[in-house]
Amino acid sequence: MSRVVLVVAVALLAAACGSRSAGGGGDVVGKVFHSTSVTEQGKPRALVEGTRVQLRFTDDGRLLANAGCNQMQGPVSLDDGKLAVSELGMTAMGCPDPALHTQDEWLSKFLSATPSWRMDGANLVVTGPDAEIVLAQEVPATLEGGKWTVDTLLTGNAASSVPGGVVATLAFQDGRAEVAAGCNSGSAGYRTAGQEITFEQLVLTDKACGPEEMAVEKAVTQTLQGTVKYTVDGKKLTLTTADGSGVGLAK
Repeated sequence: MSRVVLVVAVALLAAACGSRSAGGGGDVVGKVFHSTSVTEQGKPRALVEGTRVQLRFTDDGRLLANAGCNQMQGPVSLDDGKLAVSELGMTAMGCPDPALHTQDEWLSKFLSATPSWRMDGANLVVTGPDAEIVLAQEVPATLEGGKWTVDTLLTGNAASSVPGGVVATLAFQDGRAEVAAGCNSGSAGYRTAGQEITFEQLVLTDKACGPEEMAVEKAVTQTLQGTVKYTVDGKKLTLTTADGSGVGLAK
């Protein structure tokens, strides 16, 4: 009798392990991963400087991928240890470096080839016919602690990048926001309630700068007035006013 129980227990354990190795996606759905290493034909593949591969698995069964320029997305199946993306679409944004286009095409081809996937500890490993990407899970940022850098200006339904060379940052800590608005700097009080931030008494220095710096500063200072909505998504923070304007920031 004990032998039968042992055999059954071993069989159940083997089935459970097999299920974990095949994976239905429970380990990755709702999470974001960033590449820590990329190899091709057994050798390291260098990515364009300052870029990495990002894979985001949404709760509604889609994969969002990025390699530094265009956004890719499509419905994804994660059954039987295979990452199968159907109808992988990609934006057609002009990239500043032709190498970014090449990298986009490489990642699109890699993901369209139905690579296998597995979890290696906390890392996601995606393996194709001649390449492999190892990715670590993104640790979501928190509003407070550290510095947020403005990278997007929002005006209604439109979004534009911050002009090159202009740096604007916000740092939230204990009810005080330190502000570098693109030209002038200072601080403001703030308090949070749910997904809203109320800013109070924004005080900045008063010096003149170039038109690009002042345009960014105007967008930042107009956002830091009264109550705005905020969302933190991974390493991204978005502040939006009632009329849909605002700024996007990254940590």
